Amino acid sequence: MTDRELDAAGITDPRLRAAYTHCRALNARHGRTYFLATRLLPPARRPAVHALYGFARWADDIVDALDGTPGAPAGDETLRRTAALDRLSGDLTRGLAGGPGAAPVVRALADTSERYAVDHRHFTDFLAAMRSDLTVTEYADYGALRGYMHGSAAVIGLQMLPVLGTVVPREEAAPYAAELGVAFQLTNFLRDVGEDLDRGRIYLPQDLLAAHGVDRDLLRHCRDTGRDDRRITAALRAFGSLTRDAYRRAAPGVPMLDPVARPCIRTAFVLYGGILDAVAADGWAALHRRAAVPRRRRALVAADGLLRVTAARLAARRTPPDTPTPTPRPTTPLKEAA
Repeated sequence: MTDRELDAAGITDPRLRAAYTHCRALNARHGRTYFLATRLLPPARRPAVHALYGFARWADDIVDALDGTPGAPAGDETLRRTAALDRLSGDLTRGLAGGPGAAPVVRALADTSERYAVDHRHFTDFLAAMRSDLTVTEYADYGALRGYMHGSAAVIGLQMLPVLGTVVPREEAAPYAAELGVAFQLTNFLRDVGEDLDRGRIYLPQDLLAAHGVDRDLLRHCRDTGRDDRRITAALRAFGSLTRDAYRRAAPGVPMLDPVARPCIRTAFVLYGGILDAVAADGWAALHRRAAVPRRRRALVAADGLLRVTAARLAARRTPPDTPTPTPRPTTPLKEAA
């Protein structure tokens, strides 16, 4: 965390500054697209975003990346991860209640929650989704997957909304923020389908896979042998269509945000959507390799975001303090978000 960001946010306590700096490092290391977009926010708001991301990353790593004892039964590893989530949940409860949080991510999250009045239920719902990842390995249909994604993705959008700010009543923008969180996670599911399979999880709905003649055994066989299968390609393409539908539903929420925050979310919108394009351009081979947005494309999108940020901040300086920001007029969703 740069001193400029911490100073702009009014964070002066050395221990708290260290906690936010830790969260920023997590964001920079694990969330390349997210981190790049965050750089387009006003400096005072960036620490809060890093805290929200850092907590989510910390919990996700407990579920996915906690090393077990070599040769230990799978049940023992699940117990280890459950215990780690229990400790994090207890630390979070104490931190949100004003007590001393042990983990830096909890200290930063509790401070952000207080500063921006983030609903504590969003954190509880998120941890519940993380717990389900320890035992649930597949979802019967899209409705079941959406139920899981409320806690794992939609609440992330809802947590962000107070930090970003809106030009409409927050409750009006909330469904779009939640849907954008879902769109981002659906993108991750498609991009990471092979890695998730290696962890024993399949996030693509079972009925969608079955409609194309795909099951776990076929996925495992093709993953192990490196072979392609037209049935898997068709299933991944269908899941890509579901994901694009989520982006279309989320897009009208972008102009509802504070003008100085829009470039950040618009950039994330375009870059995450670009991952879908990259998967398609790679022949829907996500089972075998991880698609990524080319660096040149990322740089161009970031440059466009910087131009939009500059324009928004200049406009904000020219607007008298007592002048209300007009409610945005409806626009064509994909054009507005591009």
